[in-house]
Parts: sequence; C-alpha cells; structure tokens
Amino acid sequence: MAKVWSKRFDNTLNPFIEKFNASIGFDRKLFLEDLDCSIAHAKMLGKTNVLSSSETLEIINGLKLIKVEYLEGKFFPSPPSEDIHYCIEEKLISLIGETGKKLHTGRSRNDQVGTDIRLWLRKEIDNLEILITDLQKSFLNLAQSNIYTLIPGYTHMQRAQPLSLAHHLLAYLEMFQRDRERLKEVRSRVNISPLGSAALAGTKIKIDRKFTAAELGFEKIYKNSIDAVSDRDFCIEFVSASALVMSHLSKISEEIILWVTDEFSFAKLTDKCATGSSLMPQKKNPDVPELIRGKTGRVYGHLQALLTMVKGVPLAYNKDFQEDKEPIFDTAETLSSCVKAMTILINEGLEFNFENLSNSVENDFSNATDLADYLVSKEVPFRTAYQVVGEIVKYCLERKILFKNLKIDEFKKFHPEFDEDVFVDLEPFNVVKSRTSLGGTGFTQVEMEVKTWQKKLFP
Repeated sequence: MAKVWSKRFDNTLNPFIEKFNASIGFDRKLFLEDLDCSIAHAKMLGKTNVLSSSETLEIINGLKLIKVEYLEGKFFPSPPSEDIHYCIEEKLISLIGETGKKLHTGRSRNDQVGTDIRLWLRKEIDNLEILITDLQKSFLNLAQSNIYTLIPGYTHMQRAQPLSLAHHLLAYLEMFQRDRERLKEVRSRVNISPLGSAALAGTKIKIDRKFTAAELGFEKIYKNSIDAVSDRDFCIEFVSASALVMSHLSKISEEIILWVTDEFSFAKLTDKCATGSSLMPQKKNPDVPELIRGKTGRVYGHLQALLTMVKGVPLAYNKDFQEDKEPIFDTAETLSSCVKAMTILINEGLEFNFENLSNSVENDFSNATDLADYLVSKEVPFRTAYQVVGEIVKYCLERKILFKNLKIDEFKKFHPEFDEDVFVDLEPFNVVKSRTSLGGTGFTQVEMEVKTWQKKLFP
C-alpha cells in the first residue's frame, strides 16, 4: 500500500530514510492498545452518525478479526508498514475494503499514539503496583521472623548503633510504599484522554470525546488540544518514579552484596540466587543484586533521554516524540524484572548468619550513646555525659578492650554516678529494647509496625 501522504510528493523516500523514519520495529508493543483505541473511535463515529451503523459494525468486526489473528500468531506487524497505526489501517482495508478508509475520520496519528501510550502505560503501572506490593510482603515476612535479631546500624559506613534487623528491613517497606504512592499519582495523570484532539487543533467532524474517554476507561479528557498531543510529562514522571524505585532496589542490593562478603558475613546466598566462577571454584557470586544495581543506571539514562527530548521542542507534535517509546518500554520491562528478581532473592535467596550478627553487636562501641544516656538518667547533662563517654572510649581503645571489659571502679574514675547496673544497660539486646520512641528500633515499636504493615498488606 502506498504511503497515505504519497500523493503530495513526486518521489519516494530514500530506502535508508524510510527505515530510519519507521517506528514499527518498536511501537508494535502498542498493537492491542491501538486496536482498542480504534474500536472505541469507531463506536463513537457510529454514535454521532458520522458513520452508518453498518459501516461501524463492519469496521469493528474487522478490527476484532485483526486482534484474533494477532493473538493467534497469524498476523505480525512488520515493515513495509511505517508504524503500528498504518499497519492496522492497511490490514483493515485489505479485509473490508473502502469502508476501512473511513476509520481515521476525525483523528490524527498524533492523538492516536498519545492515547495508545497512555493505555499501555496505565496497564504497566497497575502491574507494577502488584509487583511492588508482593515485594513489600516479602520484606514484611522476613522482618516478622527477625524482630529480635540484632544487626549493626551504620552511618557514614561506620558502626553507629545496634538495631533490630526487622526495623532495618521495615525501612524498605516505607520506601516502597512511597514508590507505590508516586506511581499512583503518575497514573492519575496518565489516565487523561487526548483522543479527539486530532493533529493539534481539534476537528470539525462531529465527535464525542467524552464517549471515547469513557469507553477506554479514562477519568477525563485534555482541555487543550495543543497540550493533548504535545504532552509527554507523564512519560517523564513515570520514568522518574521508576528511577526512584530502582534507587531503592539498588540500595538494598548494595547492602546484600556487603552482607554476603566474607568481611561482613552477615548472610549467605542460597544456590537458587547465586552463580559460580568459571575459574575460581570457591566463589559464590551475588549476580542478582549486582545486576539490579547495574540496571539502575539504565533507567537513570532513560530519564535523562526523555528530559533532553522535550527541552527544546516547540508546540505541538514533533517527530522527536517518536523517541518517547523505547525509554518507557525498557524502563517498565527493566523495573518489572528487577522487582521480581528482588522478591525471589528475599524469599528464597538469602540466609542470615545469626551467630555472626550476634557477635558483631557484642564487639564494638555502638552502645556508646547508651552509656551517655545512662548518665543522663542520673541527671548528668547530656553534653557532659557525652564528653565523659568520649574519654572512656579513648581509654578502652588504648587498652584494646570494650566497655564490658571495664570494672565498675574504672567507670567511677570517669564519673561517680556509674554503678553496677550500667552493665545491664550496655547489653546490646537492652540497648535496642530501650529505643521506645515512636518510629524507633525498640522491640515494642517494631512489633507495632509489623502489625500495622500486616493490616495494610494483608487486609
């Protein structure tokens, strides 16, 4: 079939430029969405009497047949069709003849592709909502069984204070909850119909934009036809929100990579989520978290590409916008696969080394703040207590001992308010237990948070 615009030109496209210009190689992902969009448009043309009832039925049946052939693998969109829209239109005309040429009445590829992308992205966001919720459930299950497991907490990658492992894991539930909320907000701006805006100025054809919006499940329609066909904010918002999810996945990936090293040895990888070395037989490599960490940069790159794409284009539609699809397609695929992989890793791929975790919080000065708080409980001003403990730390380091190795007489040399009960306060379990402020790592607080999350995720 000749190009729809070919009568305007004297010569055909250079073959390389034709291939360079085409998007059929990647926008075929929108095939089903384009069919749904066209069926809704045809129904609307029938409702407004732009098409007769018989023409409407013929077009809709033709489009449904194309869908069946596609799903059965009997029809595959490919060159020489320029894009998915002309591919379907050409197929429809081949099936039903001249009536098929009436389908495009009152619309442009500009509003058509904008509608297709939104339909596709809406489904992807709904799928991500399920996947991220499943990941949260995995973290919650792991947290629930490790409320009383202790792990060193770090700031600046230096030992800071001991924590409940569950408290550490619940921090990721909070991050992923914010991710879900952001994606929900993005979805609300995805769920606006541009269909009927035509090329940029609307159309004189009698159409009903609210009808097609309702048919396709959109909450509302764009109020300005120029904005409708040129808006790609929602693509950028989606990739931006996805980049934040990836940053959180990368953060836990980095921690897992550290935890399973011999140096940390807080956990080990199961055979289900690790690979070996082709040269070194002893190796067990954390490929899953390393890949997730690496793929994060891929999504960041897509965000930069989209921001650059829109920064200098004038209103309204420009061919630059053809470059919006591959970044969001790959972002959705990358994010979905990484969330699935992390869920499997948390469920099946990680075993904590409880003995090493216990030893790690027994052999450092991460209870120093609690030593200061002990003096505060004796009505010693905090800044004074802080300086006293600093002197004790220095004293212990010079002698290569810990607080627990000191005698009570040694404590009293630094301050008279120290007594035998200080050793109870310094025990790591009691240190963690004492952090009872709202949102803290104290066991009562963590238990409450676990119950709250159970109600949220398992209503």
